[in-house]
Amino acid sequence: MKINPGKLIRRIFPEMIWEIDDRNGVFLTFDDGPTPGITEWILATLKQYDAKATFFVLGKNAEMYPDLHQRILAEGHKIGNHTYSHQKGWGMPLEKYIEDVDFADDILHSDLFRPPYARVLPSQMRAIGQRYKVIMWNILSRDYSPAVTPSECCRGVIKHIAPGAIIAFHDSEKSFRNMSYALPRVLERVKELGLKCKIIEL
Repeated sequence: MKINPGKLIRRIFPEMIWEIDDRNGVFLTFDDGPTPGITEWILATLKQYDAKATFFVLGKNAEMYPDLHQRILAEGHKIGNHTYSHQKGWGMPLEKYIEDVDFADDILHSDLFRPPYARVLPSQMRAIGQRYKVIMWNILSRDYSPAVTPSECCRGVIKHIAPGAIIAFHDSEKSFRNMSYALPRVLERVKELGLKCKIIEL
């Protein structure tokens, strides 16, 4: 029997948030930034469509590019913690993982968290869940994959858009080819459906 990894993760970690109960909202998220050149493009595109988003930022990137970090906030978007150095929880001692998350929090000051690669152990999740709302996604764009074409990336997101959806894009050079093609088209589709792109506030 084939196991759906998404369903398995949901069963193991029921406290994770995969979608939001909102009749007219869609929730765009961007992982791994801020990234010079890419973040500015995302912000300009969001502004063009009067859309808001939540950026799951790496602490080390916010530290390197504080002006970009502040610009995200100044333009009305939300920041979430994505660890300091993009750590995979699997195989990492609890203390070291939490230390990396806390190091990021010293810079980001957010109550939202998303584990890189969705790779987090139950012990890590229990510790994180006491202090953060853990935000996952129900639409993964796969914009980071070189095996996915820009049009495939776009279609894979658009066909699943619905009220309350949390969409995962990436704010990175590796993802830009696909993300830059898909994002404007996704924003157009959201508008056609009469929905609004909102920040995550729980």
